[in-house]
Amino acid sequence: MKKPLLVLAAALLAAGAAQADTLKKIKETGKVVMGVRDSSGVLSYTVGGGKYAGFHVNLCETIINNIRRDLKLETLSVEYIPVTSQNRIPLVQNGTVDIECGSTTNNQARQQQVAFALTTFVTEVRMAVNAKSGIDSIAKLNGKTVVTTTGTTSVQHLRKHERAAGLDFKEVFGKDHADSFLILESGRADAFVMDDYILAGNIANSKNPADFKVAGEALSVEPIAIMFRKDDPAFKKAVDDQIRAMMKSGDFEKMYKKWFQSPIPPRNTNPNVPMGAALKAAIANPNDNPMESYAKK
Repeated sequence: MKKPLLVLAAALLAAGAAQADTLKKIKETGKVVMGVRDSSGVLSYTVGGGKYAGFHVNLCETIINNIRRDLKLETLSVEYIPVTSQNRIPLVQNGTVDIECGSTTNNQARQQQVAFALTTFVTEVRMAVNAKSGIDSIAKLNGKTVVTTTGTTSVQHLRKHERAAGLDFKEVFGKDHADSFLILESGRADAFVMDDYILAGNIANSKNPADFKVAGEALSVEPIAIMFRKDDPAFKKAVDDQIRAMMKSGDFEKMYKKWFQSPIPPRNTNPNVPMGAALKAAIANPNDNPMESYAKK
């Protein structure tokens, strides 16, 4: 019985390897499926009519076009599929999405399920509050209502933060980042805890941006990266090579300024998020290190 089992195991491994050959799939189908987010701040968001914009969307579109050129394809269609915090990893794993260009944190647990490209953004988890609320620190959340998005780890970071010890606050959850911000905007929560760029993007695209601000201490520092299927070294190399080349040429920083420090659609509001020291370090020394490597020693 051992030999047939070994043969079956080998066949399954071979099938898995075939499924993970993204470059072959792209060349044969002439199509790539990009996972995008409806409201992931400046990185990935909808502008209506089935169209998406943002830093990671723009970055992935550039990468895909360069891969098209390298594969010597005259045309390569891109299908945009909106994903959520809950389904993004399963949709990558099962082959529905070829490349996820949203706002996914690279951490050790997720590396067991999927693969990540070189780090292209580093975020701090903080909170958005009403500008007149007087909330400017974690300590002032005592007795308040805090909203975050289902499927994210932001409130977990808040619970673990030393300055949150002994605080009593109520948790509510939005179905996505836009819903979470709406809960804050409508006064049903006192603070929205999330990645700073998501907060900045939602504030920039809100009805009255001046009514809100990003405040408080950083709860964690997290590397954000483009995500794709695991065990596909050829595709990872193709994506990483494109990112590395853009970082070396200066095109990466130009794209960053276009999305984070310039007026962006649809409201032409400037998010005004200068590049942080951690991302500058990741550009100087490109890497795919997980979140755990950013933890304080």
